[in-house]
Amino acid sequence: MPCERKPMRYGHSEGHTDVCFDDEGKCIVTCGSDGDVRIWESLDDDDPKSINVGEKVYSVALKNGKLVTAVSNNTVQIHTFPEGDPDGILTRFTTNANHVTFNSSGSRVAAGSSDFIVKIVEVVDSSQQKTLRGHDAPVLSVALDPSDEFLASSSCDGSVTVWSIESQTQVAQWKILQKSSDVSNAKSLCRLAWQPRSGKLLAIPVDLTIQLYDRNTWTHVSTLSDDLISQVVNVVVWSPCGKFLAAGTIGGNLLVWDVETKLCIERQKHEKGFTVCGMAWHPSGGRIAYTDTEGCLGLLEGVPSPSSSSTVQSTKVTKETNDYDDLFDEDDDRMLDEGMSDSRSPVKKPIMEDDDDDDDLMPATGRPRNRGSFLDDDDNSQGMRRLSNASKEDGSSAILPAVGPAVSRPVYEGPMPTQPQRAFQPGSTPVHLMHRFMMWNSVGIVRGYNDDQDNAIDVEFHDTAIHHAMHLTNTLGHTMADLSQEAVLLACEGTDELASKIQCLHFSCWDTHKDWIVDLPKGEDVRALCLGQGWAAVATSALIVRLFSVGGVQKEIFSLPGAVVCMAGHGEQLLIVCHRGTGFDGDQALGIQLLQLGHKRWQVIHGEPLPLSRKSYLAWMGFTAEGTPCCIDSEGVVRMLNRTLANMWTPVCNTRDSCKSKSDHYWVVGVHENPQQLRCIPCKGARYPPTLPRPAVAVLPFNLPYCQTTTEKGQMEEQYWRSVLFQNHYGFLSSSGYEIDSEGQSRAEKEQQELLMKMFALSCKLEREFRCVELAEMMTHSVVTLAIRYASRSRRMALAQRLSELALEKASQFQEEEQEEEEPEEQMDAEESTETRKLSKYASFSSILVPEKYSVLKYIKAKALCISVIYFLIFKMKAFFIDTLIFAHYLFSAQVSNSLLLNFVFQEYLINIFKLQVSGAGKSSSSPAGQPRTTNVLDSMTMSSRKPAPLGGTSKQGKAPVLKPLAPKPKSKVQCVAQIQMFSSPAGSHTLPKTGFQLWLEENRKSILADNPDFEEMDVIKEGMGCFRTLSAEERLNWTERAKGDSDPKKRKREDEGQVDEQMESDEGSTKKKKPLDTFAKLSAFAFNKE
Repeated sequence: MPCERKPMRYGHSEGHTDVCFDDEGKCIVTCGSDGDVRIWESLDDDDPKSINVGEKVYSVALKNGKLVTAVSNNTVQIHTFPEGDPDGILTRFTTNANHVTFNSSGSRVAAGSSDFIVKIVEVVDSSQQKTLRGHDAPVLSVALDPSDEFLASSSCDGSVTVWSIESQTQVAQWKILQKSSDVSNAKSLCRLAWQPRSGKLLAIPVDLTIQLYDRNTWTHVSTLSDDLISQVVNVVVWSPCGKFLAAGTIGGNLLVWDVETKLCIERQKHEKGFTVCGMAWHPSGGRIAYTDTEGCLGLLEGVPSPSSSSTVQSTKVTKETNDYDDLFDEDDDRMLDEGMSDSRSPVKKPIMEDDDDDDDLMPATGRPRNRGSFLDDDDNSQGMRRLSNASKEDGSSAILPAVGPAVSRPVYEGPMPTQPQRAFQPGSTPVHLMHRFMMWNSVGIVRGYNDDQDNAIDVEFHDTAIHHAMHLTNTLGHTMADLSQEAVLLACEGTDELASKIQCLHFSCWDTHKDWIVDLPKGEDVRALCLGQGWAAVATSALIVRLFSVGGVQKEIFSLPGAVVCMAGHGEQLLIVCHRGTGFDGDQALGIQLLQLGHKRWQVIHGEPLPLSRKSYLAWMGFTAEGTPCCIDSEGVVRMLNRTLANMWTPVCNTRDSCKSKSDHYWVVGVHENPQQLRCIPCKGARYPPTLPRPAVAVLPFNLPYCQTTTEKGQMEEQYWRSVLFQNHYGFLSSSGYEIDSEGQSRAEKEQQELLMKMFALSCKLEREFRCVELAEMMTHSVVTLAIRYASRSRRMALAQRLSELALEKASQFQEEEQEEEEPEEQMDAEESTETRKLSKYASFSSILVPEKYSVLKYIKAKALCISVIYFLIFKMKAFFIDTLIFAHYLFSAQVSNSLLLNFVFQEYLINIFKLQVSGAGKSSSSPAGQPRTTNVLDSMTMSSRKPAPLGGTSKQGKAPVLKPLAPKPKSKVQCVAQIQMFSSPAGSHTLPKTGFQLWLEENRKSILADNPDFEEMDVIKEGMGCFRTLSAEERLNWTERAKGDSDPKKRKREDEGQVDEQMESDEGSTKKKKPLDTFAKLSAFAFNKE
């Protein structure tokens, strides 16, 4: 009969484990990296006895009621069995003991340690010890032969050594293993095994094979192998009768050979593909217990007995003339079917490790190719002599040669398929645990208890204001749960008698009926579920997703393209992960769908592939607290959806970087973007945390895997793009109708611009001017202005010129976008009344000094000509305080007669005219009394360390800064009244002050036009500003003083009284000339023209 592989049981935390039977085979004894030794009465024992012997246990052996363990405190301890009482320390080492074993009588214990030493200790008197020295690396395993004459040991130095116990010397040594520096880095544990009773053969696992060495000659006599073995053999164990040999591999393969016939008679596959690190044969035969590196215990039932071996041998003799592979066609087919179990658990280790190894080949028929399972070193005549002498040896096995060469068949050399991942619930621990987390998310915790005393579910909320804690009786056997601020959703799989059920406890319901239950159709089981805002979703085994309202109303249903893996909900978003196809070489082929379930329902992501690390599986899937999809794979890589990059996935963190050892993991419970936090529970030596005591939550930082993050440039690049990525949720929430944290958004934008400016300064120091321009393209308008100033002060005029051109291009692009957005507003402006237009023009020509941020903001929102002038003033002249009259004068000089253009600018001032007056009054009151207002934009430049405020329109998603009116003061009121009176005064009573640049331009206009006859008025002004800037500070101050003198009221009064000629005579020798009044007359006529 074929053997049966029982389901695995969770026994210890993740890490190395070992297993053995007691003398009578009534109990299974296991040990693990959690420091416990557990005694199982059977595989179904739900409450095994646990004995804590230390922090970690590396090996266990049991004989004659003595339990010996190799503990991490460098000791070999002994306990009574089954009581588990300590019975002293057998021996000590300077480092960890890696393996312990009894001799056949139980009188001696052999132990190998990482300090290169092997000790043989008498159990009755531990002072009687023998020490074997000679290895050059840590010892992997030890084995005592049945006659207590020899001891075999394997080491990380690549050797297998046979020692004489009596003389404590080496008898034989073979350099057949791969060298390694430590046990943790060894390719294989290389557990050795002597043939029981006679001890004639020594079995040594070597790579993908098992080599048999003869005790009498210490020569290699045979090699056992099989095509199903694709990874290194880790452990071997003989049957009690000595006729069978079982082996476990790194890839989770379990094989049994009949040594007499050299045929592999049993092939099994670990249900999850984990490494088999411990094996033990039942004393009576027929059963094999094994453990893996994940802390689980398994059992093979119905392993062939000696009688079945003789049957196989007789069958072989009658058919020895037939094709060799035809003997086991039926068995091989069955083995392949059992190897590819229906488990959807992921493959922990890769199926194929070395593509160049010929042992990895598979036949094209899909059935493992049987190559005779051995390689005989002797010729046929020597093998026949062994066959004739086989009956003469009692309890030993004969070494038989191959009947004939294997038939050559076509082989499959392509990638091997991967076991599909099973469906799971994110935020939950495995179902087989008696005490487990059914859900842990940002709302609360759902715990499940399933033991002899209670079968219940506890619901705990992080915020008790949502709801108080609940205790539910789990009569239906629910295994899946989800929790939201509205309800608790539970589900269980169906049985032969009962259908799969969905139960929802709607605790936010305002009526008395707060729960509802739905039965799924027969044969359809729940595989995944989730809750959203006002809805619930359930994915079933029929590849269907069923939507419900939170009150129990059935809504839409739709099909999935593959088996579901997990689901998650947040607000109106539904995230579904399912299989897209078959993965290969350990990779999973998963697809993801993202749906919006609001009033307008649409699919955002249409089943695109979900990126995972190589040879990993999906460990967690969900949303951040702000609603951004996020996933984590088994390698600890955290990825977040980048909505601004065509919904691509960006790696933002690797939890493995924070783990202290390979066996440590972080169990994620939540992700937050603001603040940037990854909330998880550290699990030492395990993947999942225990329910009690309540585990503490740790916070891990995010770190994008950018290059050269140890340098200043790499650090700033990583910080900038991480800030950009984690700010994307503001735009999504705003477009979805949610309120956003404007202050947080502003802080993030400010941080980004500061980082860009720091990178700009660093690039300037490194003389990377092209890189500076690239960085400036990502800056806002105000920061580009700062960059131009920095480049100018750094004497990089070519860079400053390019940045000025870039600023004009950005302004033009922004103006085009604003035109599209403001078309409806312009249509309303066109229908405005004539009186409002006059008032707008009238108000705009007042002598108001516009505040810095407000003036730049409003000017940028003007038409193309306005933007060009403003940016020229800002970037060429470094002018941050711009007089409205000067700006209007430039527009008039350029013969801009478009009333709509002027009307646009004027209305912007009219809306907030009183706010500007109040703000201007506040600024004027802080200046010394009697100090004249500086009108020259060049002379008012100072080296201020104050950072300019960001301009509006930095991005579509960002919000422009809003000016709030200041509290009015008495002076402000008087000034406002004076301003209103000034508006009502006649045009002739209001004169305009001149600037130094205006006087200089009037005098040099002709020379500029002579050099450039094709210049328009705007070109003349730009050229004049550039030339005026080249003047020295003293010359510019002189022009400014002259302008102030011309604007003196006393001097204007003398001119009105006829003293103009006398004043001209006093200034006869000066080059200064008064500006004609024709321009101002035109300006006044334009402003106060009545239709």
